[in-house]
Amino acid sequence: MTDTLSLPRGPVMVDVAGLVLTEEERRRLSHPLVGGVILFRRNFASVAQLEALTREIHAIRSPALLIAADHEGGRVQRFLDGFTRLPPMAQLGRMWHSDREAAIAEAKNTGYVLAAELRAAGVDLSFTPVLDLDHGRCAVIGNRAFDADPAVVAELASALLEGLAEGGMGSCGKHFPGHGWVEGDSHHVIPSDERAFDDLMAQDIVPFSKLVAAGLTSVMPAHVVYPSVDPLPAGFSAFWLKTVLRGRLGFDGVIFSDDLCMEGAAGAGDIVDRARAAFSAGCDMVLVCNRPDLADQLLARLDADIAPELAGRLERMAGKDTAEVWRARIRDAAFDAARERVRRLGMPDGALAGPAVGEAV
Repeated sequence: MTDTLSLPRGPVMVDVAGLVLTEEERRRLSHPLVGGVILFRRNFASVAQLEALTREIHAIRSPALLIAADHEGGRVQRFLDGFTRLPPMAQLGRMWHSDREAAIAEAKNTGYVLAAELRAAGVDLSFTPVLDLDHGRCAVIGNRAFDADPAVVAELASALLEGLAEGGMGSCGKHFPGHGWVEGDSHHVIPSDERAFDDLMAQDIVPFSKLVAAGLTSVMPAHVVYPSVDPLPAGFSAFWLKTVLRGRLGFDGVIFSDDLCMEGAAGAGDIVDRARAAFSAGCDMVLVCNRPDLADQLLARLDADIAPELAGRLERMAGKDTAEVWRARIRDAAFDAARERVRRLGMPDGALAGPAVGEAV
């Protein structure tokens, strides 16, 4: 174990290969440009192992690197054994149409259980909630979305946000300005949404606007092109990120890029060009996943200036209270009752249809 480095968090989030850190990964995570680590299902064998891994990562630097995961519920849940199985958000949308108040209460409770269990394991942030609308067109979003109605999505996501905050965790609305209309999967293609700006503002952007007002702490843009608005994908578009998200919606939290290794980012050039384009457009932190070779290329060649506001924005994303505090909280009777409510939501038929459990945009 090396001594803890005193080093500000940088603007790059990377991943690790397995259940423990290698010396090469320790070196990578000690690079000044790294500010966070994203974990995947391959990084999880048990709750105890995950706790050890997050302790190991957090011990490398001060302030500690942020640790994130895509842990939404339904078919996108990174950690299973020892964690409460979370419902797909569409189930809460269906509940809303029969019992609005119950759905709101269950959304808040789900957010609390989701966050508290992750905090107890040392994870700072889940990239949730999905604010995309279920237009019935995009299989990769599908039942990850709460509903087709932007007002319903905004209400349920706001309740989930409250629960996340009570569980010591920030939030990440995705995929701005909306991924639900396109049919392609941006892991493999560059999807295109031909709708006009006014249509997007009246529909898909409504939940983002409402959640920004409710205290959303971070946003992840879509690797989608909206050609009637801008020829660049949203994650590389200063119009979408600076003019609309920062300016028109008044958002002042972290803007995370989606994974720069996805095909939806390929049009921006090599990994360094992609990162530069994302930063220039307004992203605060870029993700480089599943390609340690590209992560090393980026860290070796990137000459980006670190924005002065980055430290404060990233500090707001760090989990609240220690993992030890949360481990005690999730052992009490009140949490058992909250967990049981989530379990009773169950898993409806077809909840695991689509991309494999753990896959996300």
